[in-house]
Amino acid sequence: MSAQNMPAVIDCYRAEANFPLTADPNAAAWKGVVGVFSERGPRGELTPGHRTEIRARWTDENLYLLFICAYEELFLKPDPTTTTETNRLWEWDVAEAFIGSDFANISRYTEYQVSPQGEWVDLDIDRGSTPVNHDVGWNSGYEVTAHIDKDRKVWYGAMRIPFDKLDTRAPKAGNELRVNFYRFQGPAPDRKRIAWQPTYNDSYHTPEAFGLMRLVR
Repeated sequence: MSAQNMPAVIDCYRAEANFPLTADPNAAAWKGVVGVFSERGPRGELTPGHRTEIRARWTDENLYLLFICAYEELFLKPDPTTTTETNRLWEWDVAEAFIGSDFANISRYTEYQVSPQGEWVDLDIDRGSTPVNHDVGWNSGYEVTAHIDKDRKVWYGAMRIPFDKLDTRAPKAGNELRVNFYRFQGPAPDRKRIAWQPTYNDSYHTPEAFGLMRLVR
């Protein structure tokens, strides 16, 4: 594979112990962690004003993700609930992580979402079945937290996902996962779509476009 065709990589940094979930990028657990940036739409087009930073950490038990989401306009679900999952959360503002560990069957992966209001939904995806299966009834036991800084026009969302729901392997430095990160932001008709790795079609569910997450120390 040529260098230009190598998948993009996000480094996921080891934390020695589990830590309280926080969406504060200046908290000790997140400060200084080098992330990746997403500022293009699914077809590779620039999305000014919506640059997104994603940071990642891991422990023996959990994967932690932080999304730092610049926005121009919020589009929030009225009467949000944070005690049960919200199906079709992607119809509102949301950040999403698609994560797979099966490199032989890339159509199998899981999906995790967090909204600016702390809403959530997780799904078990099988794009190879007929019909395709997006199982919203599946439950990973993951947790989320979020807050909005209206003065800076940035919202922050964090996830803590049990590793045994992501991979049959015990996490260790050097392991890799297949990942992509997405956002929906703002109301129609100017709703923005932001993708870490462009899919070059209208569907986020394009596992061929996923990048890699590499566990590092």
